[in-house]
Amino acid sequence: MIRAKITGTGSALPEKVLTNFDLEKMVDTSDEWIVARTGISQRRIASEGEYTSTFATQAAQRALEAAGVSAEEIDLIILGTLTPDFPFPATACLVQQNLGAKNAFCFDLSAACSGFVYALATAEKYLLSGTHKKALVIGAEVLSRIIDWKDRNTCLLFGDGAGAVVLEAVEDGDHGLLSTHMYSDGNFWEILYQTGSGNRNPATQANLDAGLVYLTMQGNEVFKYAVRAMAEVSMEALEKNGVTGEDLTLFIAHQANQRIIDAVGKRLNLTGERVFVNLDRYGNTSAASIPIALDEAVRGGRVKEGDLVLLSAFGGGLTWGSALLRW
Repeated sequence: MIRAKITGTGSALPEKVLTNFDLEKMVDTSDEWIVARTGISQRRIASEGEYTSTFATQAAQRALEAAGVSAEEIDLIILGTLTPDFPFPATACLVQQNLGAKNAFCFDLSAACSGFVYALATAEKYLLSGTHKKALVIGAEVLSRIIDWKDRNTCLLFGDGAGAVVLEAVEDGDHGLLSTHMYSDGNFWEILYQTGSGNRNPATQANLDAGLVYLTMQGNEVFKYAVRAMAEVSMEALEKNGVTGEDLTLFIAHQANQRIIDAVGKRLNLTGERVFVNLDRYGNTSAASIPIALDEAVRGGRVKEGDLVLLSAFGGGLTWGSALLRW
């Protein structure tokens, strides 16, 4: 049986660290307030000359090394991001150039914080169809460039970085992606968005002055929808494969907010070491959060052969999805 199997992981983060104590000097907040409401203590911020393609390339290189695969062997690159280097060309094409992956076809995928899980599900379909054999799936963001650093409702939450996996078509019925489940609901796009720089609100001086280039979020509404959607789509993945939360080795949720992660974990009867969290160190890195966490879990020995791992994400759009895999 052909399955799409992750054979290598990688991640990359900026060196610059922005702590809650740094933010205390920028906006009306405190370390205690941020930790209590989000679980975040610090985040990584891109420096001048560092872009989404910078971290995406570094993460991809590390995933290729882990998989023992050369860039020339890759025939598909999908990059999930809401902060591409440019509107076009696709940042995936810039990564292709950086890697020398001359045999790949490449595109960006926009699903906000669900971007990596969406990209993983999309790449799986290409591999199972038989048209492609080895894919790079990347989640990468430089959110610090679309944040209003005077708005404490958003500037506390987000960070930069990238994660990547090599996904290969293998004849292995027991290991790999067991199922993926994707959903969207455009009726609620106005609770999480960035409307500047598109053709509806082009980059005029008036739109720049109005702050339309910045991310906008209704935090309470996002929390409500995220918990329900991530819990439901996670349960769907478990039920589809005839397993329960008790069978999972690790649950890797989108690292948006500690309270969201805790609430979803509780609904799945998951607590403690089986729920992976690195939000405290990196903040919300949107599409990059799950692949960064997966790479840390793999390299830290928290995922071993035969383990069941559940991924679940929620983002603007609204978008949400899950993927269940056996390592």
